[in-house]
Amino acid sequence: MHVCVCVCVCDCFYPPPQQISMFLSPPVDFLDCGRGAPVRMECNNPSDFRIEADGVVYAARSLQRSPQHALVLLVKAIDGTTQQQMMVHTAGNTDLMEISFPSRRNSQLKRMKRDWVIPPINVPENSRGPFPQELVRIRSDHDKSRALRYSVTGPGADQPPTGIFIIDPISGELSVNKPLDREHISNFHLRAHAVDLNGNQVENPIDIVINVIDMNDNRPEFTHQIWNGTVPEGSKPGTFVMTVTSVDKDDPKTANGMLRYKILSQTPESPTSNMFTINNKTGGIITVAAGLDREKVPQYTLIIQATDMEGNPMYGLSNTATAVIRITDVNDNPPEFTAEMFSGEVRENRVNVIVANLTVTDKDQPNTPAWNAVYKITGGDSTGRFSVPTDPTTNEGLVTVVKPIDYETSRTFVLTVEAKNEVPLARGIHYPHLSTATVSIRVMDENESPYFEPNPKLIKLEEGLMPESALTIFTAQDPDRFMRQKITYSKLSDPANWLRIDPNTGRITTIATLDRESSYVKNNLYNATFMGLDDGKPPASGTGTLQIYLLDINDNAPKVFPQEAEICEKPEPNAINITAVDGDLNPNAGPFAFELAHRPFDVRRNWTITRISGDHAQVGLKIGFLESGIYEIPIIITDSGNLPMSNTSYLRVKVCQCDINGDCTDQQHIMAAGLGTGAIIAILLCIIILLILVLLFVVWMKRRDKERQAKQLLIDPEDDVRDNILKYDEEGGGEEDQDYDLSQLQQPDTLEPDAIKPVGIRRLDERPLHPEPQYPMRSAAPHPGDIGDFINEGLKAADNDPTAPPYDSLLVFDYEGSGSTAGSLSSLNSSSSGGDQDYDYLNDWGPRFRKLADMYGGCDD
Repeated sequence: MHVCVCVCVCDCFYPPPQQISMFLSPPVDFLDCGRGAPVRMECNNPSDFRIEADGVVYAARSLQRSPQHALVLLVKAIDGTTQQQMMVHTAGNTDLMEISFPSRRNSQLKRMKRDWVIPPINVPENSRGPFPQELVRIRSDHDKSRALRYSVTGPGADQPPTGIFIIDPISGELSVNKPLDREHISNFHLRAHAVDLNGNQVENPIDIVINVIDMNDNRPEFTHQIWNGTVPEGSKPGTFVMTVTSVDKDDPKTANGMLRYKILSQTPESPTSNMFTINNKTGGIITVAAGLDREKVPQYTLIIQATDMEGNPMYGLSNTATAVIRITDVNDNPPEFTAEMFSGEVRENRVNVIVANLTVTDKDQPNTPAWNAVYKITGGDSTGRFSVPTDPTTNEGLVTVVKPIDYETSRTFVLTVEAKNEVPLARGIHYPHLSTATVSIRVMDENESPYFEPNPKLIKLEEGLMPESALTIFTAQDPDRFMRQKITYSKLSDPANWLRIDPNTGRITTIATLDRESSYVKNNLYNATFMGLDDGKPPASGTGTLQIYLLDINDNAPKVFPQEAEICEKPEPNAINITAVDGDLNPNAGPFAFELAHRPFDVRRNWTITRISGDHAQVGLKIGFLESGIYEIPIIITDSGNLPMSNTSYLRVKVCQCDINGDCTDQQHIMAAGLGTGAIIAILLCIIILLILVLLFVVWMKRRDKERQAKQLLIDPEDDVRDNILKYDEEGGGEEDQDYDLSQLQQPDTLEPDAIKPVGIRRLDERPLHPEPQYPMRSAAPHPGDIGDFINEGLKAADNDPTAPPYDSLLVFDYEGSGSTAGSLSSLNSSSSGGDQDYDYLNDWGPRFRKLADMYGGCDD
């Protein structure tokens, strides 16, 4: 089997002799046919090419493209054992080289089965053609006896990406159809097939590996265009700063992907232009010179270059990036006061006030622990009245008063203050003299308030002290010893108004009797507050409390408790337990003596009292039965004071009927001697509410009557039956008059003609809802002289009748007949005359009621 190799020189530069690189593809490989003897290979042009033991051909110098576009290279293989020579030569006039393996002459050796032996094929990337470009010729020994067809399969041939490699099916020439990119696909694995014209496989498929040879077609790329690093100022040479990295897509196993780093420039070039260096292989940046000072140069900018081809400036590709190195601060500059002496002043008794501002300078970076100042008082403040906190914004020391200062004790202070940083100074640096300052503080006098001593002041005395009695002298002291001031006194608080104070001397006297049992006394103590005011400018005042501890005397008589009780008529089931109460304390209180009064005389006859203990007694009935009622029992109680006090208390006892359990069955309970104000108000409110309800009910009834009457008058005129009832221009009896005794109105013979008056007519629809008053019956034939009295009595009855409507027709008289000489009753001066009423609403009911409105609502005419 033969393999032909073509050697081509493309339009590119190849490495010089000192930079030998792989050139020829595929490698020239002579097979030893399994004999195991070493093979030495030589070429006919050792000045341009070199062949390694593995068959790889390298260019030994820079090659230029020749006009023939190809170089003839003869490769000779020498067997190390037999010294037999084998040679690769140009096959005829083609560009492909054919490798022929002569047959073995040793007949004793067994012939081995021959198979395709195709070494990897190396194809340079980015080739410019022309395309298709032949790579290798594939031949089978069977092509001499029959016609064969060759094909390849695999990625790059019949699988994606398709069309990269093609093969002549007859000659077996394998060619590449387009430029290759190693960074995209670094190698291809194909399989070659040989079949006859019938498609039968002649040779076993063989794998073909095509390696894409890397070309330097990619520049290095930094992973970041700007790199940031830090290094403390004052760092020693060799201090690590940062590492920059760059990547190259070319093959890192070749010089195309081997990078080297270099610092192109440094800004600023202070104190030297070479403050840093970089490891050309790893990209690590370190310091190489001393003198890093943040206060002078806070930041350096380096331009870093990465070059492939192992940094060859002529053949390598390069790229740049920026490295920014920030010099971090260390505490190499101590704070220094701007002056050696500071001063301030403060008024006495003031606290939390700033009396002086201490300013310092520090060259370190502001607002860092190396710049922040901490102040400490090292002398002149033994009592701890000052502190010096730091202003976080200005870094100033604020001398502050934290305890009150008394002018009369200290008038000036001289403080020694030291300033340091929050972190210690760097090694080898010491604090200068200006890190300590002196602060002079002057205290100004103020008018201070007078103070009472002691406060509160306690005195003890017996209660019952008479008015105008002197108690004590309660005066205040003026702390201003260097001011001559007068203090005047006044009373601020005296709840019971018992005391008076002299404004000049502070002497306290009583103006009322002191009573320990007063509600203003708590736990035997009475508190009064007084004020002392000086005459300074402005005046100052102070207050003091006088506590009077009142000792008890026997000034309160004992009383019975409770003051009301119940007991049965038959006292067998129960009795009354009473207790003596006394406002005084022991020994002016119990034990108590109980006794019934001698008067009234029936008290001792009906009741008995028995002492149970020093404070309790029991009252019971002495007789077997006592009538129900309320009884007041006078009981004499005497205390145990040094001068005993007696008092007659009245026990109000209700004697009632009891059930078998001894409980009163009466519904009425014992009432107090007098109703309280609350009870009286409650009763009055109940009465007022009841009256209001009654009044509302009456008003509602009146309104209901008016509505009912209005509904009756609103009957349809055609259905109104009152036309049959009301008779006008006619006098005499009608149907409505049949219910009355007409004999009472018989015309007497002696009646004067001018006394005869027309008789009113009464309407049925105007009959009142309430029953009419019953008038007394008269005789059938009254005396003629009694008619006038009778009419006057009827008029008076109508005026006083609350149920009578204001109509004259309601006045019914006992006499009715024709030819009456009596005048019209409407002319009588009745207090309930219809003229006082408003009848204008009758005008709205039609023409039939308009006349009634004129009759009853009009004037006397």
